[in-house]
Amino acid sequence: MAENTLKRIKQYLDYKRIRVRAFERVVGMSNGSFASQLKNDKTIGVDKLENILHQYPDINSEWLLKGNGEMLLYDSVNEDREVYKKTEKRAHSYNIPVYDIETTAGIADLFAEKSTQKPISFLNVPRISEYDGALYVIGESMYPLLKSGDVVVYKKINNIENNIVWGEMYLAYINNDDNEFFLTRYLKQSNRKGYAQFESYNKDYETVEFPISSIKTLALVKASVRFNSQF
Repeated sequence: MAENTLKRIKQYLDYKRIRVRAFERVVGMSNGSFASQLKNDKTIGVDKLENILHQYPDINSEWLLKGNGEMLLYDSVNEDREVYKKTEKRAHSYNIPVYDIETTAGIADLFAEKSTQKPISFLNVPRISEYDGALYVIGESMYPLLKSGDVVVYKKINNIENNIVWGEMYLAYINNDDNEFFLTRYLKQSNRKGYAQFESYNKDYETVEFPISSIKTLALVKASVRFNSQF
């Protein structure tokens, strides 16, 4: 699959008249690395594939990864070296990597700088930008707003102490006195200095508090998707 994927990337670049060097710079590849991988039938990492789909959202992920369907998410015509949009199939749609992780260790790895987690699929959500991925919800703490099995799209927060928007819903990985927690909660200000409250939507769950310094990873929940049927 890797060889075909690389060839499909080259096909896309040729079609869109994108220079390989410009492509390498945009997706974070070193100069000449793509041409070398293509020539020597090398593999391309999942992180690079995710970045390609993020940077070039008109690529059909099914086509890129498996060769299924059309190359682009919309029909286009090429005229005088310029590409014009003709008929959109999925307006403002993006390929968001979806992860299915059930352990705090897996969550910690997912949000690490160099994650080894691989997406199980890709999700198209209209009118959304600035995302890092999507996760399956575990537990009922936000029920009925969210239920176990729903998918939430998230954006990681940098410099946590200075960038919390109180009242918003977050995914939070917490390590407090070597006790690990992964929570989906509203974040509220605490009366205790240096602490944050994690409030559930489900009234059967009590509000808990942790030091802000114990929040190792924080991600804003930007959207949710619910599947009501497997068919």
